[in-house]
Amino acid sequence: MIKNTLGIKPLASAITLALMLGGLSSCSSASLDTSASSNASSNSISQSEQSAQNVMAQDTNNPFFKPYDTFAGMPDFAKIKPEHYLPAFKAGIAEQKSEIQAIIDNPKAPTFANTIEAMEFSGKLTSKIARVFYNLTSADTNDELRAISKEVAPLLSAARDDIRLNDKLFQRVKTVYQQDKSGLTVAQQKLLEDTYKSFTRGGANLNDADKLKLRALNEELGKLSLAFGDNLLAETNAFELVIDNEQDLSGLPQDVINSAAQTAVKRGHPGKWVFTTHRPSITPFLTYADNRELREKIYKGYIERANNNNANDNKQILAKEAALRAERAQLLGYPSHAHYVLEERTAKTPENVYKLLDRVWPAALNQARAEVAQMQKLIDSEGGNFKLAAWDWWYYSDKIRVAKYSFNEQQTRPYFSLENTLKGVFYTANRLYGITVKERTDLPKYNDEVRTWEVYDKDGKLMAIFMGDYYVRDSKRGGAWNNSYRPQSHIEGVNTIPIVVNVLNYPRPTGDEPALLTFDEASTLFHEFGHALHTMLSDVEYASQAGTSVPRDYVEFPSQVMENWMTQPEVLSHFAKHYQTGEVIPQALVDKIRAASQFNQGFATVEYMAATKLDLDWHSLSDTTPKDAAKFEAESLSNMGLIEEIAPRYRSTYFSHIFAGGYSAGYYSYLWSDILGADAFEAFKENGIFDKATADAFKNNVLSQGGSDDPMLLYKRFRGKEAGIEPLLRSRGLLAK
Repeated sequence: MIKNTLGIKPLASAITLALMLGGLSSCSSASLDTSASSNASSNSISQSEQSAQNVMAQDTNNPFFKPYDTFAGMPDFAKIKPEHYLPAFKAGIAEQKSEIQAIIDNPKAPTFANTIEAMEFSGKLTSKIARVFYNLTSADTNDELRAISKEVAPLLSAARDDIRLNDKLFQRVKTVYQQDKSGLTVAQQKLLEDTYKSFTRGGANLNDADKLKLRALNEELGKLSLAFGDNLLAETNAFELVIDNEQDLSGLPQDVINSAAQTAVKRGHPGKWVFTTHRPSITPFLTYADNRELREKIYKGYIERANNNNANDNKQILAKEAALRAERAQLLGYPSHAHYVLEERTAKTPENVYKLLDRVWPAALNQARAEVAQMQKLIDSEGGNFKLAAWDWWYYSDKIRVAKYSFNEQQTRPYFSLENTLKGVFYTANRLYGITVKERTDLPKYNDEVRTWEVYDKDGKLMAIFMGDYYVRDSKRGGAWNNSYRPQSHIEGVNTIPIVVNVLNYPRPTGDEPALLTFDEASTLFHEFGHALHTMLSDVEYASQAGTSVPRDYVEFPSQVMENWMTQPEVLSHFAKHYQTGEVIPQALVDKIRAASQFNQGFATVEYMAATKLDLDWHSLSDTTPKDAAKFEAESLSNMGLIEEIAPRYRSTYFSHIFAGGYSAGYYSYLWSDILGADAFEAFKENGIFDKATADAFKNNVLSQGGSDDPMLLYKRFRGKEAGIEPLLRSRGLLAK
């Protein structure tokens, strides 16, 4: 299960935002140097400013050049066309150049207000465009948007480096950084610290030659990241398992069969059944299909994506990315890309992450081996003359689950319709934080399937707009994530409410049935709404510190906590009702869910941790020569002792989190956040799952604070102590009995 979100770190600039939203490398740029002479720079800026004004004055039909005339300032999706993006981006970049130059040319001595805050408030137009564009390239893309992305990326990258590598601007920032900070609030001190670091980490201390080299590295990395993502999308959409013999559907639930028939019609195979490597299709097939040969075929289709030595192969791309990241890190004074990345995370060093993994790995691997033995015993008892293989795991683990607990996830589907699960999410948020929602069908949307709600706080005041995009489609990348079209901020008495979106990939309704979710899929809905709450309950001054603008290894923590409420009897009884009869989910089935919750945790933990170790191995490299990707991966998996019955959750060629997203050297973040989440929920179990004081403490010290303070200090204020690892191990059944 992918649980992805984008935490946007300061530097102000919408340029950084655009790169993060676009899933590019942490630094990417083109080779344009504007930090030369002040006269040349000033003239260039002046021309850019005039050009931007001319463009906006002439193109009165471009919706980005004026305030949205919509409810709560939502993006006016109906009026935004592909041809609007490029001129708008160019105008936004020029406008911000002018804003930055005004900061540099300010004759007054540098202060927090005229330098740091002025930078924070710059780039609003580019931010406005980027939040629409990069959300859509993930959730509802097309060939036009992909082409524009390739053209825009180097422009944004160059603009970003133009800011970070501008020595005159850096000297102003440095002056403020060295001043007495006692008059600044905690949030202001954090903004100053982060802004200063963004310059030093962005190459501000490099000489001119090395700055040029950094720009070239950044530009190339940006291109490679885009190419990786495009190749993976093409490979994922290209694979299809076409079944024309009904006997080959043996074992599959009827709703899965119905969905495959719909996919077949959509893909031009009427009268047949089509399964794809999208999770809602492949997971039930691997779990229930009796045909072992077909399970092997679709499994290999999944794990060999972008690894087929064709036009979409990613091996050379990712190997070059890893090498260039190592080269860039060393240019900036770090031993490896992992050291560079983790300096800003709560983990601090790759050594700390490896130590954490080494505490969990042995117990998880031992449990996985025990699970293998159980399944092999079942295969042998059935007369199967074969050794358990990776494509057998879901199928036989489900058989054991049924035998051991009289439970499989298909039993839960009737009780978790999408509609009811949404009610459960909203009910939980209401009980915890007093939130209420009102659905609107008349608000702008980028796709007809999007749903929209007004969100009100406990005092009945509009606090956010929430959008939900729930069904799988070819124009949407896989997984599930939270993002925002506008962050919260509070400047000079004006509170800007956030516009938040959850994007998931559920199967569409079939026939007369509503969209029915498995227990695991419903849990993902709670998880992503945890991110949404983090975004919507934000109460900070600066937009760059709002909501999920926190370190990667902290951002998943609030959403991991939110998952816990779904399994609570009081919550289940409120929403987990049979879609036909209205019957509340039977307690006996709930007991089975709980009893089975620790089942297969060896597999789940090992496949995740294998991907985590693979990520760290790639990004702990100090060698700047591209590796043989296949050989490197094989050696990495061998060194960690991964058993052959389990593949990493993401192999290198389709590991988009790290090669086309923002999680390079950071995929461990889910486990790190799980530790915090499991420990935090202990407080609710101790005091009552809806205890007002505990909920208020969590909201006031965690959810509302975003990135305005040190995250571990915020956690300790809530919990009163550092997080322990035991609650996580206990929840997964990995503590020694």
